[in-house]
Amino acid sequence: MNPQKEVVVRCRAVIINHGKLLAVRNNNNNFLSLPGGHLEFGEDPQECIVREVFEELGIKPTVGRVLCVNTYTDERLKQSIEFFFEIKNTADYLHLEAAERSHAHEIDEYVWVSPDDDVVVKPLKFGELFKAQSLNIADIVFLRE
Repeated sequence: MNPQKEVVVRCRAVIINHGKLLAVRNNNNNFLSLPGGHLEFGEDPQECIVREVFEELGIKPTVGRVLCVNTYTDERLKQSIEFFFEIKNTADYLHLEAAERSHAHEIDEYVWVSPDDDVVVKPLKFGELFKAQSLNIADIVFLRE
């Protein structure tokens, strides 16, 4: 029997304050990723990022432009399309320990990452762009993992 192919849309928050990127560690992963999650049926991507960031971080984001679009297919034949949104109210996220988060159980750790830190931020191509400080570009970047 052939496995079922599936397409999933996710939205990720790019929160950079004074050159540091807010990343999260989920489910005891050995890598960091950006806050965010799955688009729900009937939701548009901008609504999704507001909902996901508020659930995970407890602070309502001011959403800017789309910085990147990433797509990848995993071994289970699930294709993911991810929209990476600029978050403008970055200073609001400096004290996350005081925020009430309905989905705090999804996040094991919050980390402010500098471009020169020796950590893995996924998706890898996004992490490379951040480390090269190449995210303030005029056009949307299309990535493929």
